[in-house]
Amino acid sequence: MKTTRFWGALSLAALLLTAGCSAKPAAQDIPAPNNAVAAPGEMAEVHEVVEEGMTPLTGDQLRDGVYPVTVDSSSAMFQVEACELTVQNGSMTAKMTMGGTGYRYIYMGTGEQAAAAAESAYIPFAETETGTHTFTVPVEALDQGIDCAAFSKKKEKWYDRTLLFRADSLPADAFAPGVLVTAESLSLPDGSYLADVTLTGGSGRASVSSPAKLTVQNGEITAEIVWSSPNYDYMKIGTVQYPAAVTDGHAVCSIPVTVFDRAMPVKANTTAMSEPHEIDYTLRFDSASITPADT
Repeated sequence: MKTTRFWGALSLAALLLTAGCSAKPAAQDIPAPNNAVAAPGEMAEVHEVVEEGMTPLTGDQLRDGVYPVTVDSSSAMFQVEACELTVQNGSMTAKMTMGGTGYRYIYMGTGEQAAAAAESAYIPFAETETGTHTFTVPVEALDQGIDCAAFSKKKEKWYDRTLLFRADSLPADAFAPGVLVTAESLSLPDGSYLADVTLTGGSGRASVSSPAKLTVQNGEITAEIVWSSPNYDYMKIGTVQYPAAVTDGHAVCSIPVTVFDRAMPVKANTTAMSEPHEIDYTLRFDSASITPADT
C-alpha cells in the first residue's frame, strides 16, 4: 500500500511539473505591444529634414487662420499626403492626411518616450469617408525638426520619425506684420545692390555666386543668380518660370526675391542628365549684407 501511494504521489508531482513547464507566464511577464521600440536596423533609411539656414517659426509669428502646409518626413515609410495647419492664439495644430493606413497611433516624442507614456497620451487616427487616415497633432514650431513616434499596426512597434512643417509653404498673408523681411519692409531706394546668398539642396555639387547682384525698382527686388554650371535652362518659383541664359560658361537667371533671411524655395531645370528635370533648391538672401553695388 505504501509503495502504491509513493508511486502515485510521484506521478502526480511529475504531472504538475510538466503542466507547470507548459503553462503560460503571468500576464505581467508579457511585454505590452506599446513597449516595443524598433531598433535602428529595423527602420528604413533616415533622411535629414532640417535644412541649413532654417529658423524656427512659432505660432505667435503667424496670423490666426487655417493654412495648407507642406510636411517633410525623415522616413519614406511615413508619408504625409496633405496637411492643414490651424493657428489660434499663438498655438498651432496640424491635421495630417496620411499616404497609408499602417499606423495605429502617433506620439509626439521619441519611441522610447512613447513606450513609457500612458496610452492616453497617444494620438489615434481618424478615418475619413474615403478610408484615408488622418492624425491631428500639436506643432511646436515650423522649420524645426519635431520628434514623432508612429506605432505600426503590423509590427506592433514604435518607429522614430522626424517631421518638419515648412514655413516657406505658407502664403505670405499667413505671417504676422514685421515677421518677414521683404522688399516692402526694407524700403530700399531704386538702384543696384549686392547681397550674400547661400544655396542648399540638390546633390550639393552646384553652387551660385555670392554676393548676388540685386536690382530694386518700384519696390520690387530682382536677384541675378549666377550658377557654377551652364547646364540650367530655367528656374521656377511656384508655377512661374524664369529663363536662364549662358554667359561666360555660367547659367544666369534673374528671379524675384520674395523673402530675406529665410529659406526661399526654388527649382532649377538641369539639362546635364539624359533627360532634363527640375531640382529642388533653396536660396537664402542675407538682408544684413545688402550694400550698394557701386561701393
